[in-house]
Amino acid sequence: MRKADVFMHDTHAGVLEECIHRRCFRFTYDAVYNGPPVSLTLPVRPEPYEYDTFPSFMEGLLPEGANIEALLRALKIDRHDCFSQLLAVGMDLVGAITVRGAK
Repeated sequence: MRKADVFMHDTHAGVLEECIHRRCFRFTYDAVYNGPPVSLTLPVRPEPYEYDTFPSFMEGLLPEGANIEALLRALKIDRHDCFSQLLAVGMDLVGAITVRGAK
């Protein structure tokens, strides 16, 4: 299982997890996080949000067009591996969110 720490305005907001073999994804807010939601579609709550596919709020942060093509070639990332793509660009996202691999 891969995990990524999600930050909102440099404050740890939660963790995005990929279940085994990309069969599901889960976003869970940090228990002590009291800032704004990472997305308007994800109000802050203690229960995790679960998805059958890569969460659209995170997919919307990924580069498109020539930028994604260059990223995929340079880092040899599979086109369908959105989690790896997010980790690759996570420190340089547009807006208040940053993402980095969890330790």
